Amino acid sequence: MPRQGVPAGPGEPDWAAAVAAVRGLGPESRVLLICHVNPDGDALGSMLGFGLALRRLGVRQLQATFPGPPEVPEPLRWLPGLELLVPATEAYPDPELVVCFDAASESRLGELAGRLAEPGPVLVLDHHASNTGFGDVQLVAPAAAATSVVVEELLARLDIALDAEIAACLYVALTTDTGSFRFDATTPAVHQLAARLLATGIRPGDISRQVFDTRPFGAVRLFGEVLGRARLEPPAAAGHGLVWTYATQDDLARHDQRPYVLEALIDSVRCTAEADVACVLKQVGPAQWAVSLRSKGAVDVSRVAAALGGGGHRFAAGFTGSGDADAVVDRIRAELDSALVTS
Repeated sequence: MPRQGVPAGPGEPDWAAAVAAVRGLGPESRVLLICHVNPDGDALGSMLGFGLALRRLGVRQLQATFPGPPEVPEPLRWLPGLELLVPATEAYPDPELVVCFDAASESRLGELAGRLAEPGPVLVLDHHASNTGFGDVQLVAPAAAATSVVVEELLARLDIALDAEIAACLYVALTTDTGSFRFDATTPAVHQLAARLLATGIRPGDISRQVFDTRPFGAVRLFGEVLGRARLEPPAAAGHGLVWTYATQDDLARHDQRPYVLEALIDSVRCTAEADVACVLKQVGPAQWAVSLRSKGAVDVSRVAAALGGGGHRFAAGFTGSGDADAVVDRIRAELDSALVTS
Protein backbone atom coordinates (compact mmCIF):
# COMPACT_ATOMS: atom_id res chain seq x y z
CA MET A 1 0.00 0.00 0.00
CA PRO A 2 1.16 3.58 -0.61
CA ARG A 3 2.91 5.34 2.25
CA GLN A 4 2.66 8.93 3.40
CA GLY A 5 5.64 10.98 2.23
CA VAL A 6 6.13 9.44 -1.23
CA PRO A 7 6.88 12.35 -3.61
CA ALA A 8 4.11 13.61 -5.83
CA GLY A 9 4.13 12.62 -9.47
CA PRO A 10 2.24 9.54 -10.58
CA GLY A 11 -1.48 9.47 -9.89
CA GLU A 12 -3.37 6.49 -8.54
CA PRO A 13 -4.44 5.40 -12.07
CA ASP A 14 -0.76 5.28 -13.07
CA TRP A 15 0.19 3.13 -10.10
CA ALA A 16 -2.79 0.87 -10.69
CA ALA A 17 -1.87 0.41 -14.36
CA ALA A 18 1.73 -0.45 -13.45
CA VAL A 19 0.62 -2.96 -10.81
CA ALA A 20 -1.81 -4.55 -13.26
CA ALA A 21 0.88 -4.86 -15.94
CA VAL A 22 3.22 -6.66 -13.55
CA ARG A 23 0.51 -8.79 -11.94
CA GLY A 24 -0.58 -9.88 -15.41
CA LEU A 25 2.76 -11.52 -16.17
CA GLY A 26 3.01 -15.27 -16.42
CA PRO A 27 6.10 -17.38 -15.66
CA GLU A 28 7.01 -17.49 -19.36
CA SER A 29 6.26 -13.84 -20.16
CA ARG A 30 9.26 -12.17 -21.78
CA VAL A 31 10.20 -9.09 -19.73
CA LEU A 32 12.90 -6.64 -20.79
CA LEU A 33 14.32 -4.12 -18.33
CA ILE A 34 16.25 -1.20 -19.82
CA CYS A 35 18.20 1.62 -18.21
CA HIS A 36 20.01 4.54 -19.79
CA VAL A 37 23.33 4.53 -21.61
CA ASN A 38 26.45 4.61 -19.38
CA PRO A 39 24.40 3.53 -16.36
CA ASP A 40 25.13 5.06 -12.99
CA GLY A 41 24.30 3.63 -9.59
CA ASP A 42 20.67 4.76 -9.64
CA ALA A 43 19.97 3.42 -13.14
CA LEU A 44 21.66 0.06 -12.62
CA GLY A 45 20.66 -0.41 -8.99
CA SER A 46 17.02 0.44 -9.65
CA MET A 47 16.86 -1.90 -12.64
CA LEU A 48 18.55 -4.85 -10.95
CA GLY A 49 16.59 -4.41 -7.73
CA PHE A 50 13.34 -4.49 -9.68
CA GLY A 51 14.56 -7.47 -11.69
CA LEU A 52 15.29 -9.45 -8.53
CA ALA A 53 11.79 -8.62 -7.30
CA LEU A 54 10.25 -9.89 -10.55
CA ARG A 55 12.20 -13.09 -10.17
CA ARG A 56 10.68 -13.42 -6.71
CA LEU A 57 7.28 -13.24 -8.41
CA GLY A 58 8.22 -16.24 -10.55
CA VAL A 59 9.05 -14.46 -13.83
CA ARG A 60 11.60 -16.70 -15.56
CA GLN A 61 12.13 -15.07 -18.96
CA LEU A 62 13.72 -11.88 -17.69
CA GLN A 63 16.53 -9.77 -19.13
CA ALA A 64 18.14 -6.49 -18.07
CA THR A 65 20.21 -4.39 -20.46
CA PHE A 66 21.41 -0.94 -21.47
CA PRO A 67 22.60 0.60 -24.75
CA GLY A 68 26.21 0.79 -25.79
CA PRO A 69 29.11 -1.39 -24.68
CA PRO A 70 27.99 -3.94 -22.06
CA GLU A 71 30.47 -2.72 -19.45
CA VAL A 72 29.46 -2.30 -15.84
CA PRO A 73 31.57 0.22 -13.87
CA GLU A 74 34.00 -1.55 -11.54
CA PRO A 75 32.48 -0.12 -8.31
CA LEU A 76 29.12 -1.71 -9.24
CA ARG A 77 30.31 -5.13 -10.38
CA TRP A 78 29.40 -6.75 -7.06
CA LEU A 79 25.70 -5.84 -7.25
CA PRO A 80 23.21 -8.68 -6.84
CA GLY A 81 21.32 -9.49 -10.01
CA LEU A 82 24.16 -8.88 -12.47
CA GLU A 83 23.40 -12.30 -13.96
CA LEU A 84 20.24 -10.75 -15.43
CA LEU A 85 22.32 -8.48 -17.68
CA VAL A 86 22.66 -9.20 -21.39
CA PRO A 87 24.28 -7.10 -24.14
CA ALA A 88 21.87 -4.89 -26.05
CA THR A 89 22.44 -7.05 -29.14
CA GLU A 90 21.04 -10.08 -27.30
CA ALA A 91 17.99 -8.41 -25.75
CA TYR A 92 14.57 -9.90 -26.49
CA PRO A 93 13.39 -8.57 -29.88
CA ASP A 94 9.70 -8.99 -28.92
CA PRO A 95 9.25 -8.50 -25.16
CA GLU A 96 5.77 -8.69 -23.70
CA LEU A 97 6.62 -6.04 -21.13
CA VAL A 98 9.31 -3.35 -21.22
CA VAL A 99 10.29 -1.42 -18.09
CA CYS A 100 12.59 1.61 -18.43
CA PHE A 101 14.60 3.03 -15.53
CA ASP A 102 16.09 6.47 -14.91
CA ALA A 103 15.81 7.54 -18.58
CA ALA A 104 14.30 10.97 -19.21
CA SER A 105 13.81 10.40 -22.93
CA GLU A 106 13.85 7.68 -25.57
CA SER A 107 17.16 9.03 -26.86
CA ARG A 108 18.81 7.88 -23.61
CA LEU A 109 17.94 4.30 -24.58
CA GLY A 110 20.08 4.38 -27.73
CA GLU A 111 19.65 1.38 -30.00
CA LEU A 112 17.16 -0.16 -27.55
CA ALA A 113 14.56 2.56 -28.15
CA GLY A 114 13.08 0.38 -30.88
CA ARG A 115 11.87 -2.07 -28.23
CA LEU A 116 9.34 0.56 -27.15
CA ALA A 117 7.45 0.00 -30.41
CA GLU A 118 6.66 -3.64 -29.55
CA PRO A 119 3.03 -4.56 -28.77
CA GLY A 120 3.61 -5.07 -25.05
CA PRO A 121 3.14 -2.20 -22.58
CA VAL A 122 6.05 0.07 -21.66
CA LEU A 123 6.44 1.20 -18.05
CA VAL A 124 8.70 4.17 -17.34
CA LEU A 125 10.12 4.62 -13.82
CA ASP A 126 12.00 7.88 -13.47
CA HIS A 127 12.54 11.00 -11.37
CA HIS A 128 13.77 13.55 -13.93
CA ALA A 129 11.70 16.70 -14.28
CA SER A 130 12.78 16.80 -17.92
CA ASN A 131 11.13 13.43 -18.69
CA THR A 132 9.44 13.65 -22.09
CA GLY A 133 6.48 11.45 -21.17
CA PHE A 134 7.32 8.49 -23.39
CA GLY A 135 5.94 5.01 -22.75
CA ASP A 136 2.47 3.76 -21.92
CA VAL A 137 2.56 4.11 -18.13
CA GLN A 138 4.68 6.88 -16.61
CA LEU A 139 5.74 6.52 -13.00
CA VAL A 140 7.70 9.76 -13.01
CA ALA A 141 8.20 11.57 -9.70
CA PRO A 142 10.30 14.72 -10.22
CA ALA A 143 10.45 15.40 -6.49
CA ALA A 144 11.90 11.97 -5.76
CA ALA A 145 15.57 11.88 -4.80
CA ALA A 146 16.25 8.87 -7.03
CA THR A 147 14.49 6.46 -9.36
CA SER A 148 14.96 3.84 -6.64
CA VAL A 149 12.36 5.75 -4.57
CA VAL A 150 9.82 5.08 -7.31
CA VAL A 151 10.90 1.45 -7.61
CA GLU A 152 10.53 0.80 -3.89
CA GLU A 153 7.05 2.34 -3.89
CA LEU A 154 5.99 0.09 -6.76
CA LEU A 155 7.36 -2.96 -4.93
CA ALA A 156 5.34 -1.97 -1.85
CA ARG A 157 2.19 -1.74 -3.98
CA LEU A 158 2.99 -5.18 -5.41
CA ASP A 159 3.35 -6.52 -1.84
CA ILE A 160 6.93 -7.63 -2.54
CA ALA A 161 8.91 -7.54 0.69
CA LEU A 162 12.45 -6.24 0.61
CA ASP A 163 15.28 -8.71 1.07
CA ALA A 164 19.01 -8.01 1.41
CA GLU A 165 19.74 -8.43 -2.31
CA ILE A 166 16.99 -6.09 -3.47
CA ALA A 167 17.88 -3.66 -0.69
CA ALA A 168 21.57 -3.59 -1.64
CA CYS A 169 20.67 -2.58 -5.19
CA LEU A 170 18.23 0.11 -4.08
CA TYR A 171 20.58 1.44 -1.40
CA VAL A 172 23.35 1.91 -3.97
CA ALA A 173 20.84 3.69 -6.21
CA LEU A 174 19.66 5.94 -3.38
CA THR A 175 23.10 6.85 -2.04
CA THR A 176 24.62 7.60 -5.44
CA ASP A 177 21.86 9.98 -6.50
CA THR A 178 21.70 11.75 -3.14
CA GLY A 179 25.48 12.12 -2.86
CA SER A 180 25.43 9.92 0.24
CA PHE A 181 22.47 11.95 1.55
CA ARG A 182 24.21 15.31 1.08
CA PHE A 183 21.99 16.81 -1.65
CA ASP A 184 18.88 18.95 -1.16
CA ALA A 185 16.56 16.18 -2.38
CA THR A 186 17.35 14.28 0.84
CA THR A 187 14.06 14.49 2.73
CA PRO A 188 12.81 12.72 5.85
CA ALA A 189 11.15 10.21 3.52
CA VAL A 190 14.54 9.46 1.96
CA HIS A 191 16.01 8.62 5.36
CA GLN A 192 12.94 6.52 6.15
CA LEU A 193 13.54 4.57 2.94
CA ALA A 194 17.21 4.14 3.85
CA ALA A 195 16.12 2.79 7.24
CA ARG A 196 13.85 0.20 5.59
CA LEU A 197 16.71 -0.89 3.33
CA LEU A 198 19.21 -1.10 6.19
CA ALA A 199 16.72 -3.14 8.22
CA THR A 200 17.28 -6.04 5.79
CA GLY A 201 20.81 -6.44 7.15
CA ILE A 202 22.88 -4.80 4.43
CA ARG A 203 26.15 -3.19 5.59
CA PRO A 204 26.34 0.51 4.62
CA GLY A 205 30.04 0.82 5.44
CA ASP A 206 30.98 -2.02 3.10
CA ILE A 207 28.77 -0.64 0.35
CA SER A 208 30.18 2.88 0.67
CA ARG A 209 33.76 1.64 0.51
CA GLN A 210 33.08 -0.32 -2.66
CA VAL A 211 31.06 2.37 -4.42
CA PHE A 212 32.63 5.65 -3.27
CA ASP A 213 35.94 5.09 -1.55
CA THR A 214 37.87 2.70 -3.76
CA ARG A 215 39.61 3.57 -7.03
CA PRO A 216 42.83 2.52 -8.78
CA PHE A 217 46.00 4.51 -8.17
CA GLY A 218 46.01 5.32 -11.89
CA ALA A 219 42.68 7.09 -11.40
CA VAL A 220 44.18 9.15 -8.56
CA ARG A 221 46.98 10.27 -10.88
CA LEU A 222 44.47 10.96 -13.66
CA PHE A 223 42.32 13.11 -11.35
CA GLY A 224 45.36 15.13 -10.37
CA GLU A 225 46.17 15.86 -13.99
CA VAL A 226 42.63 16.75 -14.99
CA LEU A 227 42.03 18.91 -11.91
CA GLY A 228 45.28 20.68 -12.67
CA ARG A 229 43.76 22.07 -15.87
CA ALA A 230 40.53 23.26 -14.23
CA ARG A 231 39.51 26.83 -15.07
CA LEU A 232 37.61 29.25 -12.84
CA GLU A 233 35.46 31.98 -14.43
CA PRO A 234 34.01 34.20 -11.66
CA PRO A 235 32.04 36.52 -14.05
CA ALA A 236 30.07 33.63 -15.60
CA ALA A 237 26.42 33.01 -14.67
CA ALA A 238 25.89 36.72 -13.91
CA GLY A 239 28.73 36.70 -11.42
CA HIS A 240 27.83 33.44 -9.67
CA GLY A 241 30.84 31.76 -11.27
CA LEU A 242 31.68 28.73 -13.38
CA VAL A 243 34.43 26.16 -12.85
CA TRP A 244 35.17 23.53 -15.48
CA THR A 245 37.66 21.01 -16.72
CA TYR A 246 37.86 18.22 -19.27
CA ALA A 247 39.29 14.72 -19.66
CA THR A 248 40.22 13.17 -23.01
CA GLN A 249 40.40 9.61 -24.20
CA ASP A 250 44.18 10.07 -24.39
CA ASP A 251 44.16 10.93 -20.67
CA LEU A 252 42.41 7.65 -19.92
CA ALA A 253 44.78 5.67 -22.11
CA ARG A 254 47.89 7.30 -20.64
CA HIS A 255 46.83 6.29 -17.12
CA ASP A 256 45.37 2.92 -18.25
CA GLN A 257 41.90 3.74 -16.90
CA ARG A 258 38.36 2.91 -17.95
CA PRO A 259 35.84 5.73 -18.59
CA TYR A 260 33.79 4.95 -15.49
CA VAL A 261 36.45 6.41 -13.19
CA LEU A 262 35.60 9.89 -14.48
CA GLU A 263 32.06 9.78 -13.08
CA ALA A 264 33.35 10.80 -9.63
CA LEU A 265 35.39 13.71 -11.00
CA ILE A 266 32.52 16.20 -10.86
CA ASP A 267 32.42 15.91 -7.05
CA SER A 268 36.00 17.18 -6.82
CA VAL A 269 35.20 20.12 -9.10
CA ARG A 270 31.85 21.17 -7.63
CA CYS A 271 33.35 21.95 -4.21
CA THR A 272 34.96 25.13 -5.61
CA ALA A 273 33.84 27.96 -3.31
CA GLU A 274 33.97 30.67 -5.97
CA ALA A 275 31.64 29.00 -8.48
CA ASP A 276 27.95 28.11 -8.37
CA VAL A 277 28.17 25.99 -11.53
CA ALA A 278 30.62 23.14 -12.05
CA CYS A 279 31.17 21.35 -15.34
CA VAL A 280 33.20 18.33 -16.44
CA LEU A 281 33.60 17.34 -20.09
CA LYS A 282 34.46 13.67 -20.70
CA GLN A 283 35.52 12.80 -24.23
CA VAL A 284 33.56 9.86 -25.62
CA GLY A 285 34.60 10.10 -29.27
CA PRO A 286 36.27 12.39 -31.79
CA ALA A 287 34.96 15.88 -31.00
CA GLN A 288 32.23 14.40 -28.79
CA TRP A 289 31.83 14.93 -25.04
CA ALA A 290 29.62 13.66 -22.25
CA VAL A 291 29.02 16.77 -20.15
CA SER A 292 28.14 16.75 -16.44
CA LEU A 293 26.73 19.92 -14.86
CA ARG A 294 26.20 20.71 -11.18
CA SER A 295 24.78 23.77 -9.42
CA LYS A 296 24.69 24.98 -5.84
CA GLY A 297 21.34 26.64 -6.44
CA ALA A 298 21.73 29.96 -8.26
CA VAL A 299 21.46 28.31 -11.69
CA ASP A 300 19.01 25.63 -12.84
CA VAL A 301 21.41 23.45 -14.80
CA SER A 302 18.58 21.28 -16.13
CA ARG A 303 17.51 24.29 -18.22
CA VAL A 304 21.06 24.62 -19.56
CA ALA A 305 21.21 20.92 -20.39
CA ALA A 306 17.76 20.90 -22.00
CA ALA A 307 18.69 23.84 -24.23
CA LEU A 308 21.70 21.82 -25.41
CA GLY A 309 19.84 18.56 -26.04
CA GLY A 310 20.06 16.91 -22.63
CA GLY A 311 18.20 17.03 -19.33
CA GLY A 312 18.29 16.37 -15.62
CA HIS A 313 17.51 18.26 -12.44
CA ARG A 314 17.96 21.78 -11.14
CA PHE A 315 21.14 20.80 -9.27
CA ALA A 316 22.48 18.06 -11.58
CA ALA A 317 22.12 17.61 -15.31
CA GLY A 318 23.99 16.58 -18.44
CA PHE A 319 24.08 16.46 -22.21
CA THR A 320 26.26 15.33 -25.12
CA GLY A 321 28.25 18.10 -26.80
CA SER A 322 30.12 18.24 -30.09
CA GLY A 323 33.20 20.21 -31.13
CA ASP A 324 36.32 21.00 -29.16
CA ALA A 325 36.12 21.53 -25.40
CA ASP A 326 36.25 25.32 -25.63
CA ALA A 327 33.36 25.39 -28.12
CA VAL A 328 31.20 23.21 -25.86
CA VAL A 329 31.91 25.42 -22.85
CA ASP A 330 31.11 28.50 -24.96
CA ARG A 331 27.63 27.07 -25.54
CA ILE A 332 27.21 26.34 -21.84
CA ARG A 333 28.37 29.81 -20.86
CA ALA A 334 25.85 31.37 -23.28
CA GLU A 335 22.96 29.55 -21.57
CA LEU A 336 23.84 30.27 -17.95
CA ASP A 337 22.29 33.71 -17.59
CA SER A 338 18.92 32.54 -18.91
CA ALA A 339 18.93 29.66 -16.43
CA LEU A 340 19.33 31.81 -13.30
CA VAL A 341 16.90 30.93 -10.53
CA THR A 342 14.87 34.00 -9.63
CA SER A 343 12.78 32.69 -6.75
